[in-house]
Amino acid sequence: MRDIGRRFFFTAAGAMATASAIGSNAFATGHARDAGTADEYVDVQLLNITDLHGFLQGAPGGHSVITGAGGKSYTVGGVAYMAAHLERLRDGRRNSLFFAPGDLFSGWEFDASTFADEPTIEALNAMHLDFASAGNHEFDKSATYLTAHMEKGTTYPVVGRDDSFEDSTGRRFRGADFLYYSANMVWNESGKTVLPPYNIAYVDAGRGRRLPIGFIHLTALGTESFPGSYQPGLRTLDELETANRCAAELKSQGVNAIVLSMHDGAVAGSDFSSGSNPSGPAYELALRVSSDIDAIVTGHWHCAFTMMLPDPSGNPRPFVEAGCYGQLINEISLRLDPDTGKVIRSLTTATNHPNTRDVTPHPTLRSIADYWAGYGTRRAATPVGRQTASFTRRRNAAGESTMGDLVADWALWAGRQPHGPMADPGGNPNTPAELAVIAVAPRVGQAIIAGDLVRDEGSDGAITLGRAWNAVGFGDPIMTVTVTGAQIHDALEEQWAPVAGGLGFAPLAVSANVRYTFDAAGPVGRRVDPAEVFIDGTALDPARRYRLAAPSYTLINQDGYSAFSGFTAPVRHTRDFESFVEFVRTQQRLTPAPLNRVAVKNAESPGARIGAVVERPVMQSDGSRIPRPEAALRMALTGGPEGQRAPGGYRVPC
Repeated sequence: MRDIGRRFFFTAAGAMATASAIGSNAFATGHARDAGTADEYVDVQLLNITDLHGFLQGAPGGHSVITGAGGKSYTVGGVAYMAAHLERLRDGRRNSLFFAPGDLFSGWEFDASTFADEPTIEALNAMHLDFASAGNHEFDKSATYLTAHMEKGTTYPVVGRDDSFEDSTGRRFRGADFLYYSANMVWNESGKTVLPPYNIAYVDAGRGRRLPIGFIHLTALGTESFPGSYQPGLRTLDELETANRCAAELKSQGVNAIVLSMHDGAVAGSDFSSGSNPSGPAYELALRVSSDIDAIVTGHWHCAFTMMLPDPSGNPRPFVEAGCYGQLINEISLRLDPDTGKVIRSLTTATNHPNTRDVTPHPTLRSIADYWAGYGTRRAATPVGRQTASFTRRRNAAGESTMGDLVADWALWAGRQPHGPMADPGGNPNTPAELAVIAVAPRVGQAIIAGDLVRDEGSDGAITLGRAWNAVGFGDPIMTVTVTGAQIHDALEEQWAPVAGGLGFAPLAVSANVRYTFDAAGPVGRRVDPAEVFIDGTALDPARRYRLAAPSYTLINQDGYSAFSGFTAPVRHTRDFESFVEFVRTQQRLTPAPLNRVAVKNAESPGARIGAVVERPVMQSDGSRIPRPEAALRMALTGGPEGQRAPGGYRVPC
């Protein structure tokens, strides 16, 4: 090891004491503070962002203000400001790499999502992103979509309508200038990785020499079962085993500096400039993963921290997360031994820089963001169909509404569509749906229906793309699954449950080919007779298997209907808001159907009760209701308003 003069290395015990589990120090040791004078080493700057989710203009809602040291608040967000900060941070750095641990695209910002997420890629290309880990939301359409369209620019199916839009320079989408990686996302049948597991970047060591740095990439465990990225043809491998195996492979190739970029996270306090009391799957992994890994960059939990943690050998290494929606840019500074390429751990620093809006926005990125915002406004006004009358969420006594029926009919239509060219190969046969259900007032969370679809008299009932897009959906797919008649019956019974002071009613809308009757005087669990449930005119057979279409989160019991658990042969269809637009475009003319799918008997009998609808919307910590766009973010991140149980039992906190 080279002589570093007055600098010295901590013993394992000393490192453990300095970088304790509750430490907030962003320096590996006190001597890292003067790392700028360590000219005998090769300086490497690692810049990273995470979970941008296509928010080019700025962070949404309350996410636009973050808290740093001493409680100081910062207004943040927007790629135009991010590009300006990146330019400043890179200035004078010979070796600078810019990467991201996932969820860069696939979000809820109309200006990006309605253009097949191509605006996000244009912005990242302009900011010179070098590479990225695949997060769960990168699989929100398909693995084929990620590799064929987002990386390579392959078009499908209608240019300028579904994808391949003209960008801010007037060119058609050509794909990303960077690659995605994941070591633990594999095809379920073959076990082969969907993406390359790691990459090696080379930095300038002077005198014509280059030194390698390896980057291992992980996707959140269980991604294939999350509501938005539910992909029956994929599966994720254990994060710890995968990271250790890749680290060993890189070491065998002579790579002595290794970074883990993982789309799984932790929580470590509310101050983005430090870290305290960490917990979560990424934290548990950080304490155990190979000591050959020199830094751990996380994402997915939408949290912000920067700290040092001891590796299994007791040596400190950075453990960081850079928030979400363009709030922060994390910077890790490494010093490499010019002879061995090893990281001089004691000189490592890590800093979270707020993406403040008090700088002059970068003109190129400002032009890109403004272009897509304007294009989005024009595109939103494009008619895609017409309606003869209004569809509303106003429910009759049986819990039925014209909007609920419309959405149930769309779900059945969606569950009968053939797969397109971007669908992943293999998987279960795409057997068409026989019926569909929609939770119009779920006991847990918010309904897929965002609002009423009121007829616009001034345009003779025109339904614009923007209105259709915003009427339905959280960005999750419709799925078709096989269930028994008994499961369908049990789900209908689950509409009623005791609540404080009475009977709760969480109605399910059913598609037009379904009719059923419930007994208002019947006890909970015995209100629906299978003989009074008809599908295409035939009574429900509890022993028969049916193909059912419903949103992914309903089927995986995120809406409070556990009866569907244990479904088989799942087939994924298109994301909800995209699919509903295509439904309107295909139908062309929408007319409200009579409210006659659900009947009530014994409504006038003594003790009869329909039940009261008790919805549990996603709430702020102060008890106020979260606006729907932010509620969609929470639902998509956590799988429900109460928070997703992450592997290991952790509840995602943010």
